[in-house]
Amino acid sequence: MKSALLQAVSRFAKGRVLVVGDLAIDEMVYGNTARLSREAPVLILQHRHTDIILGAAGNAAHNIAKLGAKRVSIVGVSGKDYYCSLLLDALQRDGLDATGLVQDEDRPTTTKTRISGTANQSVTQQVVRIDRESHQTVSASVENKLLDHITAMATQVDALLLSDYDLGVVTPTMIDHCRTQARKHGLVFSVDSQQDLTRFQGATVVTPNQPEAERNLGFELTTMADVLRGGQALLERTGVENVLITRGSEGMALFEQDGAVTHVPVFNRSEVFDVTGAGDTVIGTLTLALATGTPMMEAAVLGNLAASLVVKRFGASTTSVPELEQTLEALDESVLAGIRRETQASSATP
Repeated sequence: MKSALLQAVSRFAKGRVLVVGDLAIDEMVYGNTARLSREAPVLILQHRHTDIILGAAGNAAHNIAKLGAKRVSIVGVSGKDYYCSLLLDALQRDGLDATGLVQDEDRPTTTKTRISGTANQSVTQQVVRIDRESHQTVSASVENKLLDHITAMATQVDALLLSDYDLGVVTPTMIDHCRTQARKHGLVFSVDSQQDLTRFQGATVVTPNQPEAERNLGFELTTMADVLRGGQALLERTGVENVLITRGSEGMALFEQDGAVTHVPVFNRSEVFDVTGAGDTVIGTLTLALATGTPMMEAAVLGNLAASLVVKRFGASTTSVPELEQTLEALDESVLAGIRRETQASSATP
């Protein structure tokens, strides 16, 4: 297993991925606590620095680029405002092809501003978050521009990743078009969505976390029997090829159409600092691995491993090929031995 995973990582440089969906930036504002204001009972922070990080679909794309992919292109929407310039700078800085970005002056550039403070001899703490976003469905004219970009770029990639944060970009027409282009060009078609998964019939894989899976199923995944029943039910209801349920400290459960179920244990239980963006790391790593010929089970393991690294750091983060290789080399074989693959009947009670 370890040798196969290392070989899979070595192929990442050949991958070409198109990421379609809801783009955002995380504006991370840091300061040192100075004093309480005399004007109101509020904390005053002495500004230290601000970081602009790609979020939502942009974070998935950034993760893929940091893993050394040959090409990462994005198709999405921004506003025509100050934050759009920050988004464009971040896309260029992180090595992403932004020709598929459509600017819409009728909506804001999705921005999540996190203000964090540090006191003497204390860890950094988030004080408040400010969101600038629209859930309004994109207009027909904007949608047509997005579809044209997808058509043009689908011929130049190996995989299409659809990232749905319910911010108006992933419309029924958009989903149908992505599915059609993926079939036409033989692309991996991966989906990360916080909404109804039955819309993505025919996808190569969907990757709900456990709360998202429970909302789609209508029941909680409390026991392993619930997880097995729920995963099979999602396969049948969605008509996708594979369902990967990420379960936090319980690892992952991969369900395949042939009845195979793989349980992947968590690789990092003790050094979890911030889970922000971990799902983007999973889908990004998984998609790049599949795009470069890695079997589904091994791709899921690599997604799990990459996520175990980024949660050690504050904010939406990424990992790299050298870090993955180093972690794999140092990984005890007993950890990989904890991966269990079994087969269950292909029927489930909704």
